[in-house]
Amino acid sequence: MNWSGGKDSALSLYQLQQNRDYEVAALLTTINKPLDRITMHGVRSSLLEQQAKSLGLELYKVELPELPDMDTYGRLMNEKINELKSRHITHGAFGDIYLEDLKTYREAQLKKVDMQPVFPIWQWSTKEIIRQFIDLGFRAVVVCVNAKFLDKSFVGRELDASFIADLPDGVDICGENGEFHSFVYDGPNFQFPIAFERGEIVHKSYEKEGEEQNYDTGFYFCDLL
Repeated sequence: MNWSGGKDSALSLYQLQQNRDYEVAALLTTINKPLDRITMHGVRSSLLEQQAKSLGLELYKVELPELPDMDTYGRLMNEKINELKSRHITHGAFGDIYLEDLKTYREAQLKKVDMQPVFPIWQWSTKEIIRQFIDLGFRAVVVCVNAKFLDKSFVGRELDASFIADLPDGVDICGENGEFHSFVYDGPNFQFPIAFERGEIVHKSYEKEGEEQNYDTGFYFCDLL
């Protein structure tokens, strides 16, 4: 299971574990190596390791430079996937919902190493995803928001019905366009809740001076301790 630590991968993992056609063997997570945090989400590796322990699954990390190019990302991912394949893992699962280009990319990458892709919540209604996530008893905190869509007040909040109700018009309730990211700390397949405290909220910009930006660059992060 390609694991971000957030709600979509958590619900996808749960769905796979209810399906007798699959046996989930391990979690695979990309890590910002210099910072020792989950890429994009900014969650410390120590909390990721607690998630894996609570879920009873082996954890594999892909250690990336802070701002990898696509060639570096692809090479390091392929090295890890080939390692997993050598251990008789046959499928790679993802928590994608609607992004066709991302799904196509993942399918192409796995095809290169003769592994099969699985998308447990592909094209589910985002309202259904949030409803199931909350009704099943998953608990999560919002750890990152895209400043283009959401202000500082949204980061660090519990991902619950109140958070969803407060989202501005045009923001996907699952953050499918990168509006926000979450850290799941408890759920029906967790053996124990992950203990953490909320730390400081910081703003980070990924703009490079002198370069034209074709991606979102400003984000608020809530550090979890």
